[in-house]
Amino acid sequence: MRIKDKAGVHGAFRIRIWKNGTLVEESGDHNMIVDGARLEMAHLAAGDTEGRHIVAIALGTSGIPPDAGDEGITEPFTKAVDSVDYPAPGQARFNWTVAANEANGMAVMEFGLICEDGTLYARYVRQEPLNKDSDFLLEGDWTIEF
Repeated sequence: MRIKDKAGVHGAFRIRIWKNGTLVEESGDHNMIVDGARLEMAHLAAGDTEGRHIVAIALGTSGIPPDAGDEGITEPFTKAVDSVDYPAPGQARFNWTVAANEANGMAVMEFGLICEDGTLYARYVRQEPLNKDSDFLLEGDWTIEF
């Protein structure tokens, strides 16, 4: 008898870009769950929980397409996620914001979810750079589905 089960971990990245209080872009797409995430999940399953959970979002400047072997974000601006919720069974959603006074001067191309021990968990790359300035506020969420 064969048992069929859902396979894999999937992620969905969403961003809303506000300029001077007006929503100017809302977009998102699936993202790359990198090999580091699989190692973190294996440790979590075995009870080795120290530093393995997702705690931060990072913005970076590389436009290189995501690859499973990615280990970091280029020239990162990193900050703690705002909150986590669980919209459906098997889902964790990480909510985040980057305030108007944060990451200014960056040509943001990539985003990453970062574990407490510094491991890159997931990576998303924009099609066009976002030249972050003090009139921009970024907010979004990143849902991981198991």
